[in-house]
Amino acid sequence: MADLVITAASVVAGTNSTRDVGTAGATITAGQLIYLDAATNKWLLSDNNGTGTRQVHGIALNGASLNQPVSIHKAGDITIGATLVAGTDYWLSGTAGGLCPRADLATGMDAVQVGIAKSTTVLAVDIQDPGVTLA
Repeated sequence: MADLVITAASVVAGTNSTRDVGTAGATITAGQLIYLDAATNKWLLSDNNGTGTRQVHGIALNGASLNQPVSIHKAGDITIGATLVAGTDYWLSGTAGGLCPRADLATGMDAVQVGIAKSTTVLAVDIQDPGVTLA
């Protein structure tokens, strides 16, 4: 399998969505996984292959360039704009901003679960980061 191919225009927060608003610290596309950088107080792309980027605080609900406002989906249902497999769990991938099934995680990556598919279009977001690196 591979990272989900997300259609940004189809990313929509559900009615039970918990949201936040912030400032983009880089170019962000709707549907990408992001984290709040403590040093700059700006939102950046999460990346399981990076240093200091192996964390997820939410999913971008809109596209934004550097210093533009970005809306963040933090928990609850989201229509992710990609084809999911119901019952499958999805995780932070090794691609900046990427979301992948568990089967794509590799040695050296952190186990950061983003959510579980409720259907072929809806992801139930409940971010779990136990701080474990896969051996």
